[in-house]
Amino acid sequence: MTESSLAIDGVRIGRACPPYVIAEMSANHNGSVDAALAIIAAAKAAGAQAVKIQTYRPDTITLDCDREDFQIRDGLWAGRSLYDLYQWAHTPWEWHAKLFEHARRVGITIFSSPFDTTAVDLLESLGAPAYKIASFEAVDLPLIRYVARTGKPMIISTGMADADEIGEAVGAARAGGCKELALLHCVSGYPAPAADYNLHTIADMRERFGVVIGLSDHTLDNTTALTSIALGAAIVEKHFTLDRSGGGPDDSFSLEPHELEALCRGCRTAWDALGSVDYGRKSSEQGNVKFRRSLYFVKPLKAGETVPADAVRSVRPGYGLAPKFLDQIVGRVIAKDVGYATPVSWDLLA
Repeated sequence: MTESSLAIDGVRIGRACPPYVIAEMSANHNGSVDAALAIIAAAKAAGAQAVKIQTYRPDTITLDCDREDFQIRDGLWAGRSLYDLYQWAHTPWEWHAKLFEHARRVGITIFSSPFDTTAVDLLESLGAPAYKIASFEAVDLPLIRYVARTGKPMIISTGMADADEIGEAVGAARAGGCKELALLHCVSGYPAPAADYNLHTIADMRERFGVVIGLSDHTLDNTTALTSIALGAAIVEKHFTLDRSGGGPDDSFSLEPHELEALCRGCRTAWDALGSVDYGRKSSEQGNVKFRRSLYFVKPLKAGETVPADAVRSVRPGYGLAPKFLDQIVGRVIAKDVGYATPVSWDLLA
């Protein structure tokens, strides 16, 4: 099967390319446009390839309703209604142009998760280079088809979706005309325990759906994300904040700048370490041949003499013949005089 890839804002993404790290701002601006601008700059400084925002209004994502269905009774946001949560957490649409302009100025890709068609229209007007479908919207097939019709690359998170639902989302994206698609393995817990991630699913998703696979990671450290690189993840998305104690809706399970920097560095190191199948001697090993064993003459011998067993030993360094040739050396005739501590070589033997 041909290895899949896609490109966002001119950057190629796939298993053959360095990992693509997305810093998810989400609601971590906590209602301050200055904080949002600072998060964008900090994501760039930490080494992330992209920063992602979310585009919705409370009335485009839920209903202002007191019925029990709309109340949050447990978890991080217990005691709020859905409308109240999204009123608190949303990124005002009037900020979007400023955020996009700032990201382009500091040199980091910015795109967003739209939650309805009007959000897509806004993002299109701003020249968004790609789209991300959030996990909870992975079942909104009309939205996926609408995004696909933009012709832009699409990333779909798969938290809470089973294999059939993921297949339906992929089918909707393809039906809408999406040519460049990625799926993010995800657990929609906030935070999510590492044990819930079952990272071997990444390889199965790649085989099953034939697209670029990544990870949307809601665990509290970087271990799960770094492990995913070894299992073939080409994209890693983590929530990002300036201060985990800032009190924002998602701050408590987000990375701070030094942690995002460590993630970016660690993902690249993990990818570099994978390399390719190679049994040859590596560049870092070249100087250490001195510490390998090889055959040395431990007695002086004259040309024409037969090599006795006690004249050759396997010792360090490794500049002589390999010890496996010992039995072929003993009993051979010396072609030229050799001194003590001379490395054994075939040209010294008749």
